[in-house]
Amino acid sequence: MASNTFLSRRPAPAQPVRGRGGAGRGPADQQRQRTLISPAQLARPRSRAAYWIVLALVTVLFTLAFLGPLYWMVTGGLKTTQEVVQSPPTAFPTSLHTENYSRAWTVMDLSRLLFNTLYYAFGALAFQLLFDVAAAYSLSKLRPVLGKVILGMMLATLMIPATVLVVPQYLTVLDVPIVQRNLLNSPWAIWLPSVTNAFNIFLLKRFFDSIPRELLDAAAIDGASALRTLRSVVLPISRPILGVVSIFAIVGVWKDFLWPMLTLPDPSKQTLNVGIYSLASGVPENVLIAALTIASVPTLIVFLLFQRNIMGGLTAGGLKG
Repeated sequence: MASNTFLSRRPAPAQPVRGRGGAGRGPADQQRQRTLISPAQLARPRSRAAYWIVLALVTVLFTLAFLGPLYWMVTGGLKTTQEVVQSPPTAFPTSLHTENYSRAWTVMDLSRLLFNTLYYAFGALAFQLLFDVAAAYSLSKLRPVLGKVILGMMLATLMIPATVLVVPQYLTVLDVPIVQRNLLNSPWAIWLPSVTNAFNIFLLKRFFDSIPRELLDAAAIDGASALRTLRSVVLPISRPILGVVSIFAIVGVWKDFLWPMLTLPDPSKQTLNVGIYSLASGVPENVLIAALTIASVPTLIVFLLFQRNIMGGLTAGGLKG
């Protein structure tokens, strides 16, 4: 009884007092409340005004730096030729000439160039998803002999400038070893070099490493092979990173210029960037700017639609089960 009385009379543990200004908060609350500028400083009128002024200036400057070139490109396609070349340039078109865009579409045959670019981009995407996913899955889960050495050699290629590899790749495409085939003016000249993407393999491997081993063990107990496990277990939960790799693959082919110009000399098989460059000398400047605007629209739409997938796939570090 004495012991029970003693326990019943023990004082209750003191609860932290949640006062104003964060006094009495626990360590977790204080960690969440830590910011660059304390709430006490923001409570002062001068500090609050300086904070909002700096924030507004930074926002405006970054907006002008990123959206300024896009604005000049879009409005340049709506101006006359004299207005485009005059100095200093006008901030707004004196009159809107939307026919420049329709003229660029017909004169520069953008429909054919757009189809060629989409064909090369989605072909490169298919090959990258096939081979890069297989390579990343093998390095992550199958653990081959010298797997770390192979991954290190792949990552070492990222340190080599792309321009240094142009000549060896061109000689390889000009006369492919073993098969002795010339791949110039064929889509294989675009697809095959795009497969060897060490950065995408690294992204995929890092994501596959975060998949719990218990899921793969459960699939193996059920009798699933390594290929079946990849198809039925790994790929369905890897959609965020697959979306990121897909966007990188499409945009990489879309914005490439030097390699398609070297390997696709036939005008009927050129990509959008190369075709616009080859026809640039025969059209006015405002029509050329309109064509460049049309060529930029698809990639901007892809980014605006899938920007959440890009951030989600790049920041996905693990799975909670």
